[in-house]
Amino acid sequence: MRAMVQNSYGPPEVIVMREIVKPSPGSKELLIRIQAAKVGPSDCAFRKGNPFMIKLLYGLSRPKFAVGGTELAGVIEAVGKEVQHFKPGDRVLGMSVKNFGAYAEYKCLSEESPLVVIPDNIAFEEAVGVCDGGATALTFLRDKAKLRRGQKVLINGASGAVGIYAVQLAKFYGAEVTGVCSAANEDLVRKAGADFVIDYTREDFTKAVKAYDVVFDAVGKRSFSACKHVLTAKGIYLTTAPRLSILFQMIRTSLFKGKRAVFATAGLMQNKANLSFLMELANNGTLCAVIDRRYLLECLPDAHKYVETERKKGNVIIQF
Repeated sequence: MRAMVQNSYGPPEVIVMREIVKPSPGSKELLIRIQAAKVGPSDCAFRKGNPFMIKLLYGLSRPKFAVGGTELAGVIEAVGKEVQHFKPGDRVLGMSVKNFGAYAEYKCLSEESPLVVIPDNIAFEEAVGVCDGGATALTFLRDKAKLRRGQKVLINGASGAVGIYAVQLAKFYGAEVTGVCSAANEDLVRKAGADFVIDYTREDFTKAVKAYDVVFDAVGKRSFSACKHVLTAKGIYLTTAPRLSILFQMIRTSLFKGKRAVFATAGLMQNKANLSFLMELANNGTLCAVIDRRYLLECLPDAHKYVETERKKGNVIIQF
């Protein structure tokens, strides 16, 4: 089968097309013919091995897993003899957060993986898009912030893959939402449900008078120290950036009852229930996929380059 393989850390060009052995499913596994995957900032970080924490977890000198990609959607081609809840022909959305592998034509996943059937009226690309940012936003807003109706939440990077779904989910939970993005993306963010929009090129939200119950830095650009000023007395700062500094701040702020800093390895916290919930919201129109660009599998390095411009809106999808 065709796969995009990376045997070293580095620029997008380290990812090359190779023919590798097509996997066979074990007794409790499914073989999925992949139809869509995605590229986001986290994928670029894994490709570069930066921040260094990635190398500590996934290989110091070279990537432990040569084929990257976590979110995937496709059709089940075969199942192991002990698989009970899926069958060949099922359209499925899955996540491979432990050993990656979505940038290949086929992938085997355990039946127990974060894996669900895609509703009939949702396309493969839409399912991957909603899963990409939606799963992360759900973990931070629902599980970590315990977002409640009437609370005020600010989302930095509101037009990105995580931010655009964070806006939609925050509105679903009844919050007042302020989105931070460029002026060019204001209409997109308002359409997603934002009550207020701040143009970061003209206004620094960390110097505002208004206070928020939750500040979600969906792009990892602003520190807890910078955002403390705009948090309520017991406000929560959330960030997607896996830096050592945020770990120390989490420990320190957890010792007191005031403002708190929170980071989570959202990808490792996903499960079937989360994916089912996201597909339910997408099926009833509460969550809408926002797809910026599509690239063929062999153009994966170009997709990485575009994501690294930091100008994308919503998702960048890989087509098979």
